[in-house]
Amino acid sequence: MAQTHNPQEALLWALSDLDEKSFKLFKFHLRDRSLLEGKLPLARGELEGLSPVDLASRLISLYGAWEAVKVVLSVLRVMNLLEPVDWLSPICLNDYREKYREHVRCLEERQEGGICGSYNQLLLVAKSSPGSPESSACPLPEQELDSVSVETLFDPGEKPYQAPPTVVLQGSAGTGKTTLARKMVLDWATGTLYPGRFDYVFYVSCREVVLLQEGKPDQLLFWCCGDDQAPVKEMLREEERLLFILDGFDELQRPFAKGLKRLSPNPMENVLHRLIRREVFPRCSLLITTRPVALGNLEPLLKQSHHIHILGFSEDERRRYFSSYFTDEEQARNAFDIVQGNDVLYKSCQIPGICWVICSWLKEQMERGREISETPSNGTDIFMAYVSTFLPPSDNAGCFELTGHRVLSGLCSLAAEGIQHQRFMFEEADLRKHNLDVTRLDAFLSSMCYQEGRDIKTFYTFRHISFQEFFHAMSYLVLEDQSQLGKESRRELNRLLDEEGKAENEEMTLSMQFLLDILKKETSSNFELKFSLKISPLVKQEWMHLKEQMKSIKHKGAWDLEFSLNPSKIRNLVKGVQISDVSFKMGQSNKKKSQDRNSFSVKTILSNGQKEKQKCPVVGKDNIAKTRKEASNGKGRDTEK
Repeated sequence: MAQTHNPQEALLWALSDLDEKSFKLFKFHLRDRSLLEGKLPLARGELEGLSPVDLASRLISLYGAWEAVKVVLSVLRVMNLLEPVDWLSPICLNDYREKYREHVRCLEERQEGGICGSYNQLLLVAKSSPGSPESSACPLPEQELDSVSVETLFDPGEKPYQAPPTVVLQGSAGTGKTTLARKMVLDWATGTLYPGRFDYVFYVSCREVVLLQEGKPDQLLFWCCGDDQAPVKEMLREEERLLFILDGFDELQRPFAKGLKRLSPNPMENVLHRLIRREVFPRCSLLITTRPVALGNLEPLLKQSHHIHILGFSEDERRRYFSSYFTDEEQARNAFDIVQGNDVLYKSCQIPGICWVICSWLKEQMERGREISETPSNGTDIFMAYVSTFLPPSDNAGCFELTGHRVLSGLCSLAAEGIQHQRFMFEEADLRKHNLDVTRLDAFLSSMCYQEGRDIKTFYTFRHISFQEFFHAMSYLVLEDQSQLGKESRRELNRLLDEEGKAENEEMTLSMQFLLDILKKETSSNFELKFSLKISPLVKQEWMHLKEQMKSIKHKGAWDLEFSLNPSKIRNLVKGVQISDVSFKMGQSNKKKSQDRNSFSVKTILSNGQKEKQKCPVVGKDNIAKTRKEASNGKGRDTEK
């Protein structure tokens, strides 16, 4: 019989094909509750005298067509009847694909609730692999840049792939990697991206998946599906129709820090490394997002890769973003005028994450009725302006726990501990340890629920990794004993210097870049004034010594590439790029002011531009990751890495 996608036809064929002895044995096994996964069993009297056609009708009326196929498949497996099992399995798999698509759509709907805004596009360009002749011959800003569309990321082009493709999507902090990754998964789920090419597209947050205690490849698939009953064996029969999107390779291990205090080797991290090396699921397609600073660790794991660089917003998209962020048109115009009048602010708005920081800072200043007279000279000044704006006053009378110095000290120590232990997600106990009250810190921290099995935990993250790096940098200036550098910080300083000096022309850590900026004379004075702190001469002397040593090393800073491109080159890229599926929506919650000023979220559209109302399906008895990506404030990584 020809393969059919109709479950009723498949069921009738499978039962009619059984000989008399096998059919009797089949009806015997139907009374076994363990094969029914909690479904109501048929009584012995109900089964007697039923023909294959009658039994098929009875099972469909009792369980429904798709569930009836699953029941029959379970019994046939126990009976070791492999031919009908092989024939029926694709029927179940087709059903599960649709359930998984609904599961993906549902997760995104939960995250986006109440968010509004407009759509903004990202610029993508092809980039030579690090170490290739093309890469070393000419720096990227001087190369002819080719626009890339998401639809063609896995196309072989002129040189057919000799192995399943691996696409490396690289970009500095805040350029839109996570936004794009999540948008790709949702567009696949709605049928607008890669139709007919991939049966499953799995989004893997590297910072979240390492929380799993087990390190088995199948467990990764169960986690992705949010279902410990997912038909993994059937999925893997056609590995070439699977796409894994590994988001945030740079957060798996801090590649530039040998001396980090790793708590213990993570078993799931090993699985991801094996996946990248093609030791597990070797025929699947891969997309890996990372900051350039981690490429040195990623490249040795890759066999064949295609590199794409995210450049952020075009000039037109920056204006559109301001219009979507500010609900008041006059505020939007005034804010954009301020930004256009400052070259540093305007150029920084090319980076979506920094654009959000600037908008949040300007909006808060406007709502407080303050005149905006600051003229930031670099990205560090922008972060200083944001942090100083949202910190509680240092003289917060009657509320000692919320004084600015106390909160700043807690954020700095939390960030430093996280960086030193390679941690980006924290529990409430971690916050209490650093004297932080999360209910008052939505400007700096986001919360998310993570479910594994029957346990639900709440984790907290910095709104974006750049904030954790910023507070980590500040920790050397805020937390030190003002009489001398602590022993541990001195060791950390030497470690940073040692690792920053390993190779020239590599991107320095964001923490180091923030530090070097703060130590500039003008920025240093501004730092002390904004935070009512006095950096001791000894601390300055130690770090100025570091700064002098760093001058001899040719390093690239974060965002150097994005900011070095000529505006005319960016405009030419916009003319040639076709990335309708890269559109993403960022906005602020309208529910209350505290969320409105601080939220940065992602929202996506279907091909017809209309939002679909989805019911959230239960994709199994125990949804082991059902709410693992939900975030109550800002959605965790959705402030885009």
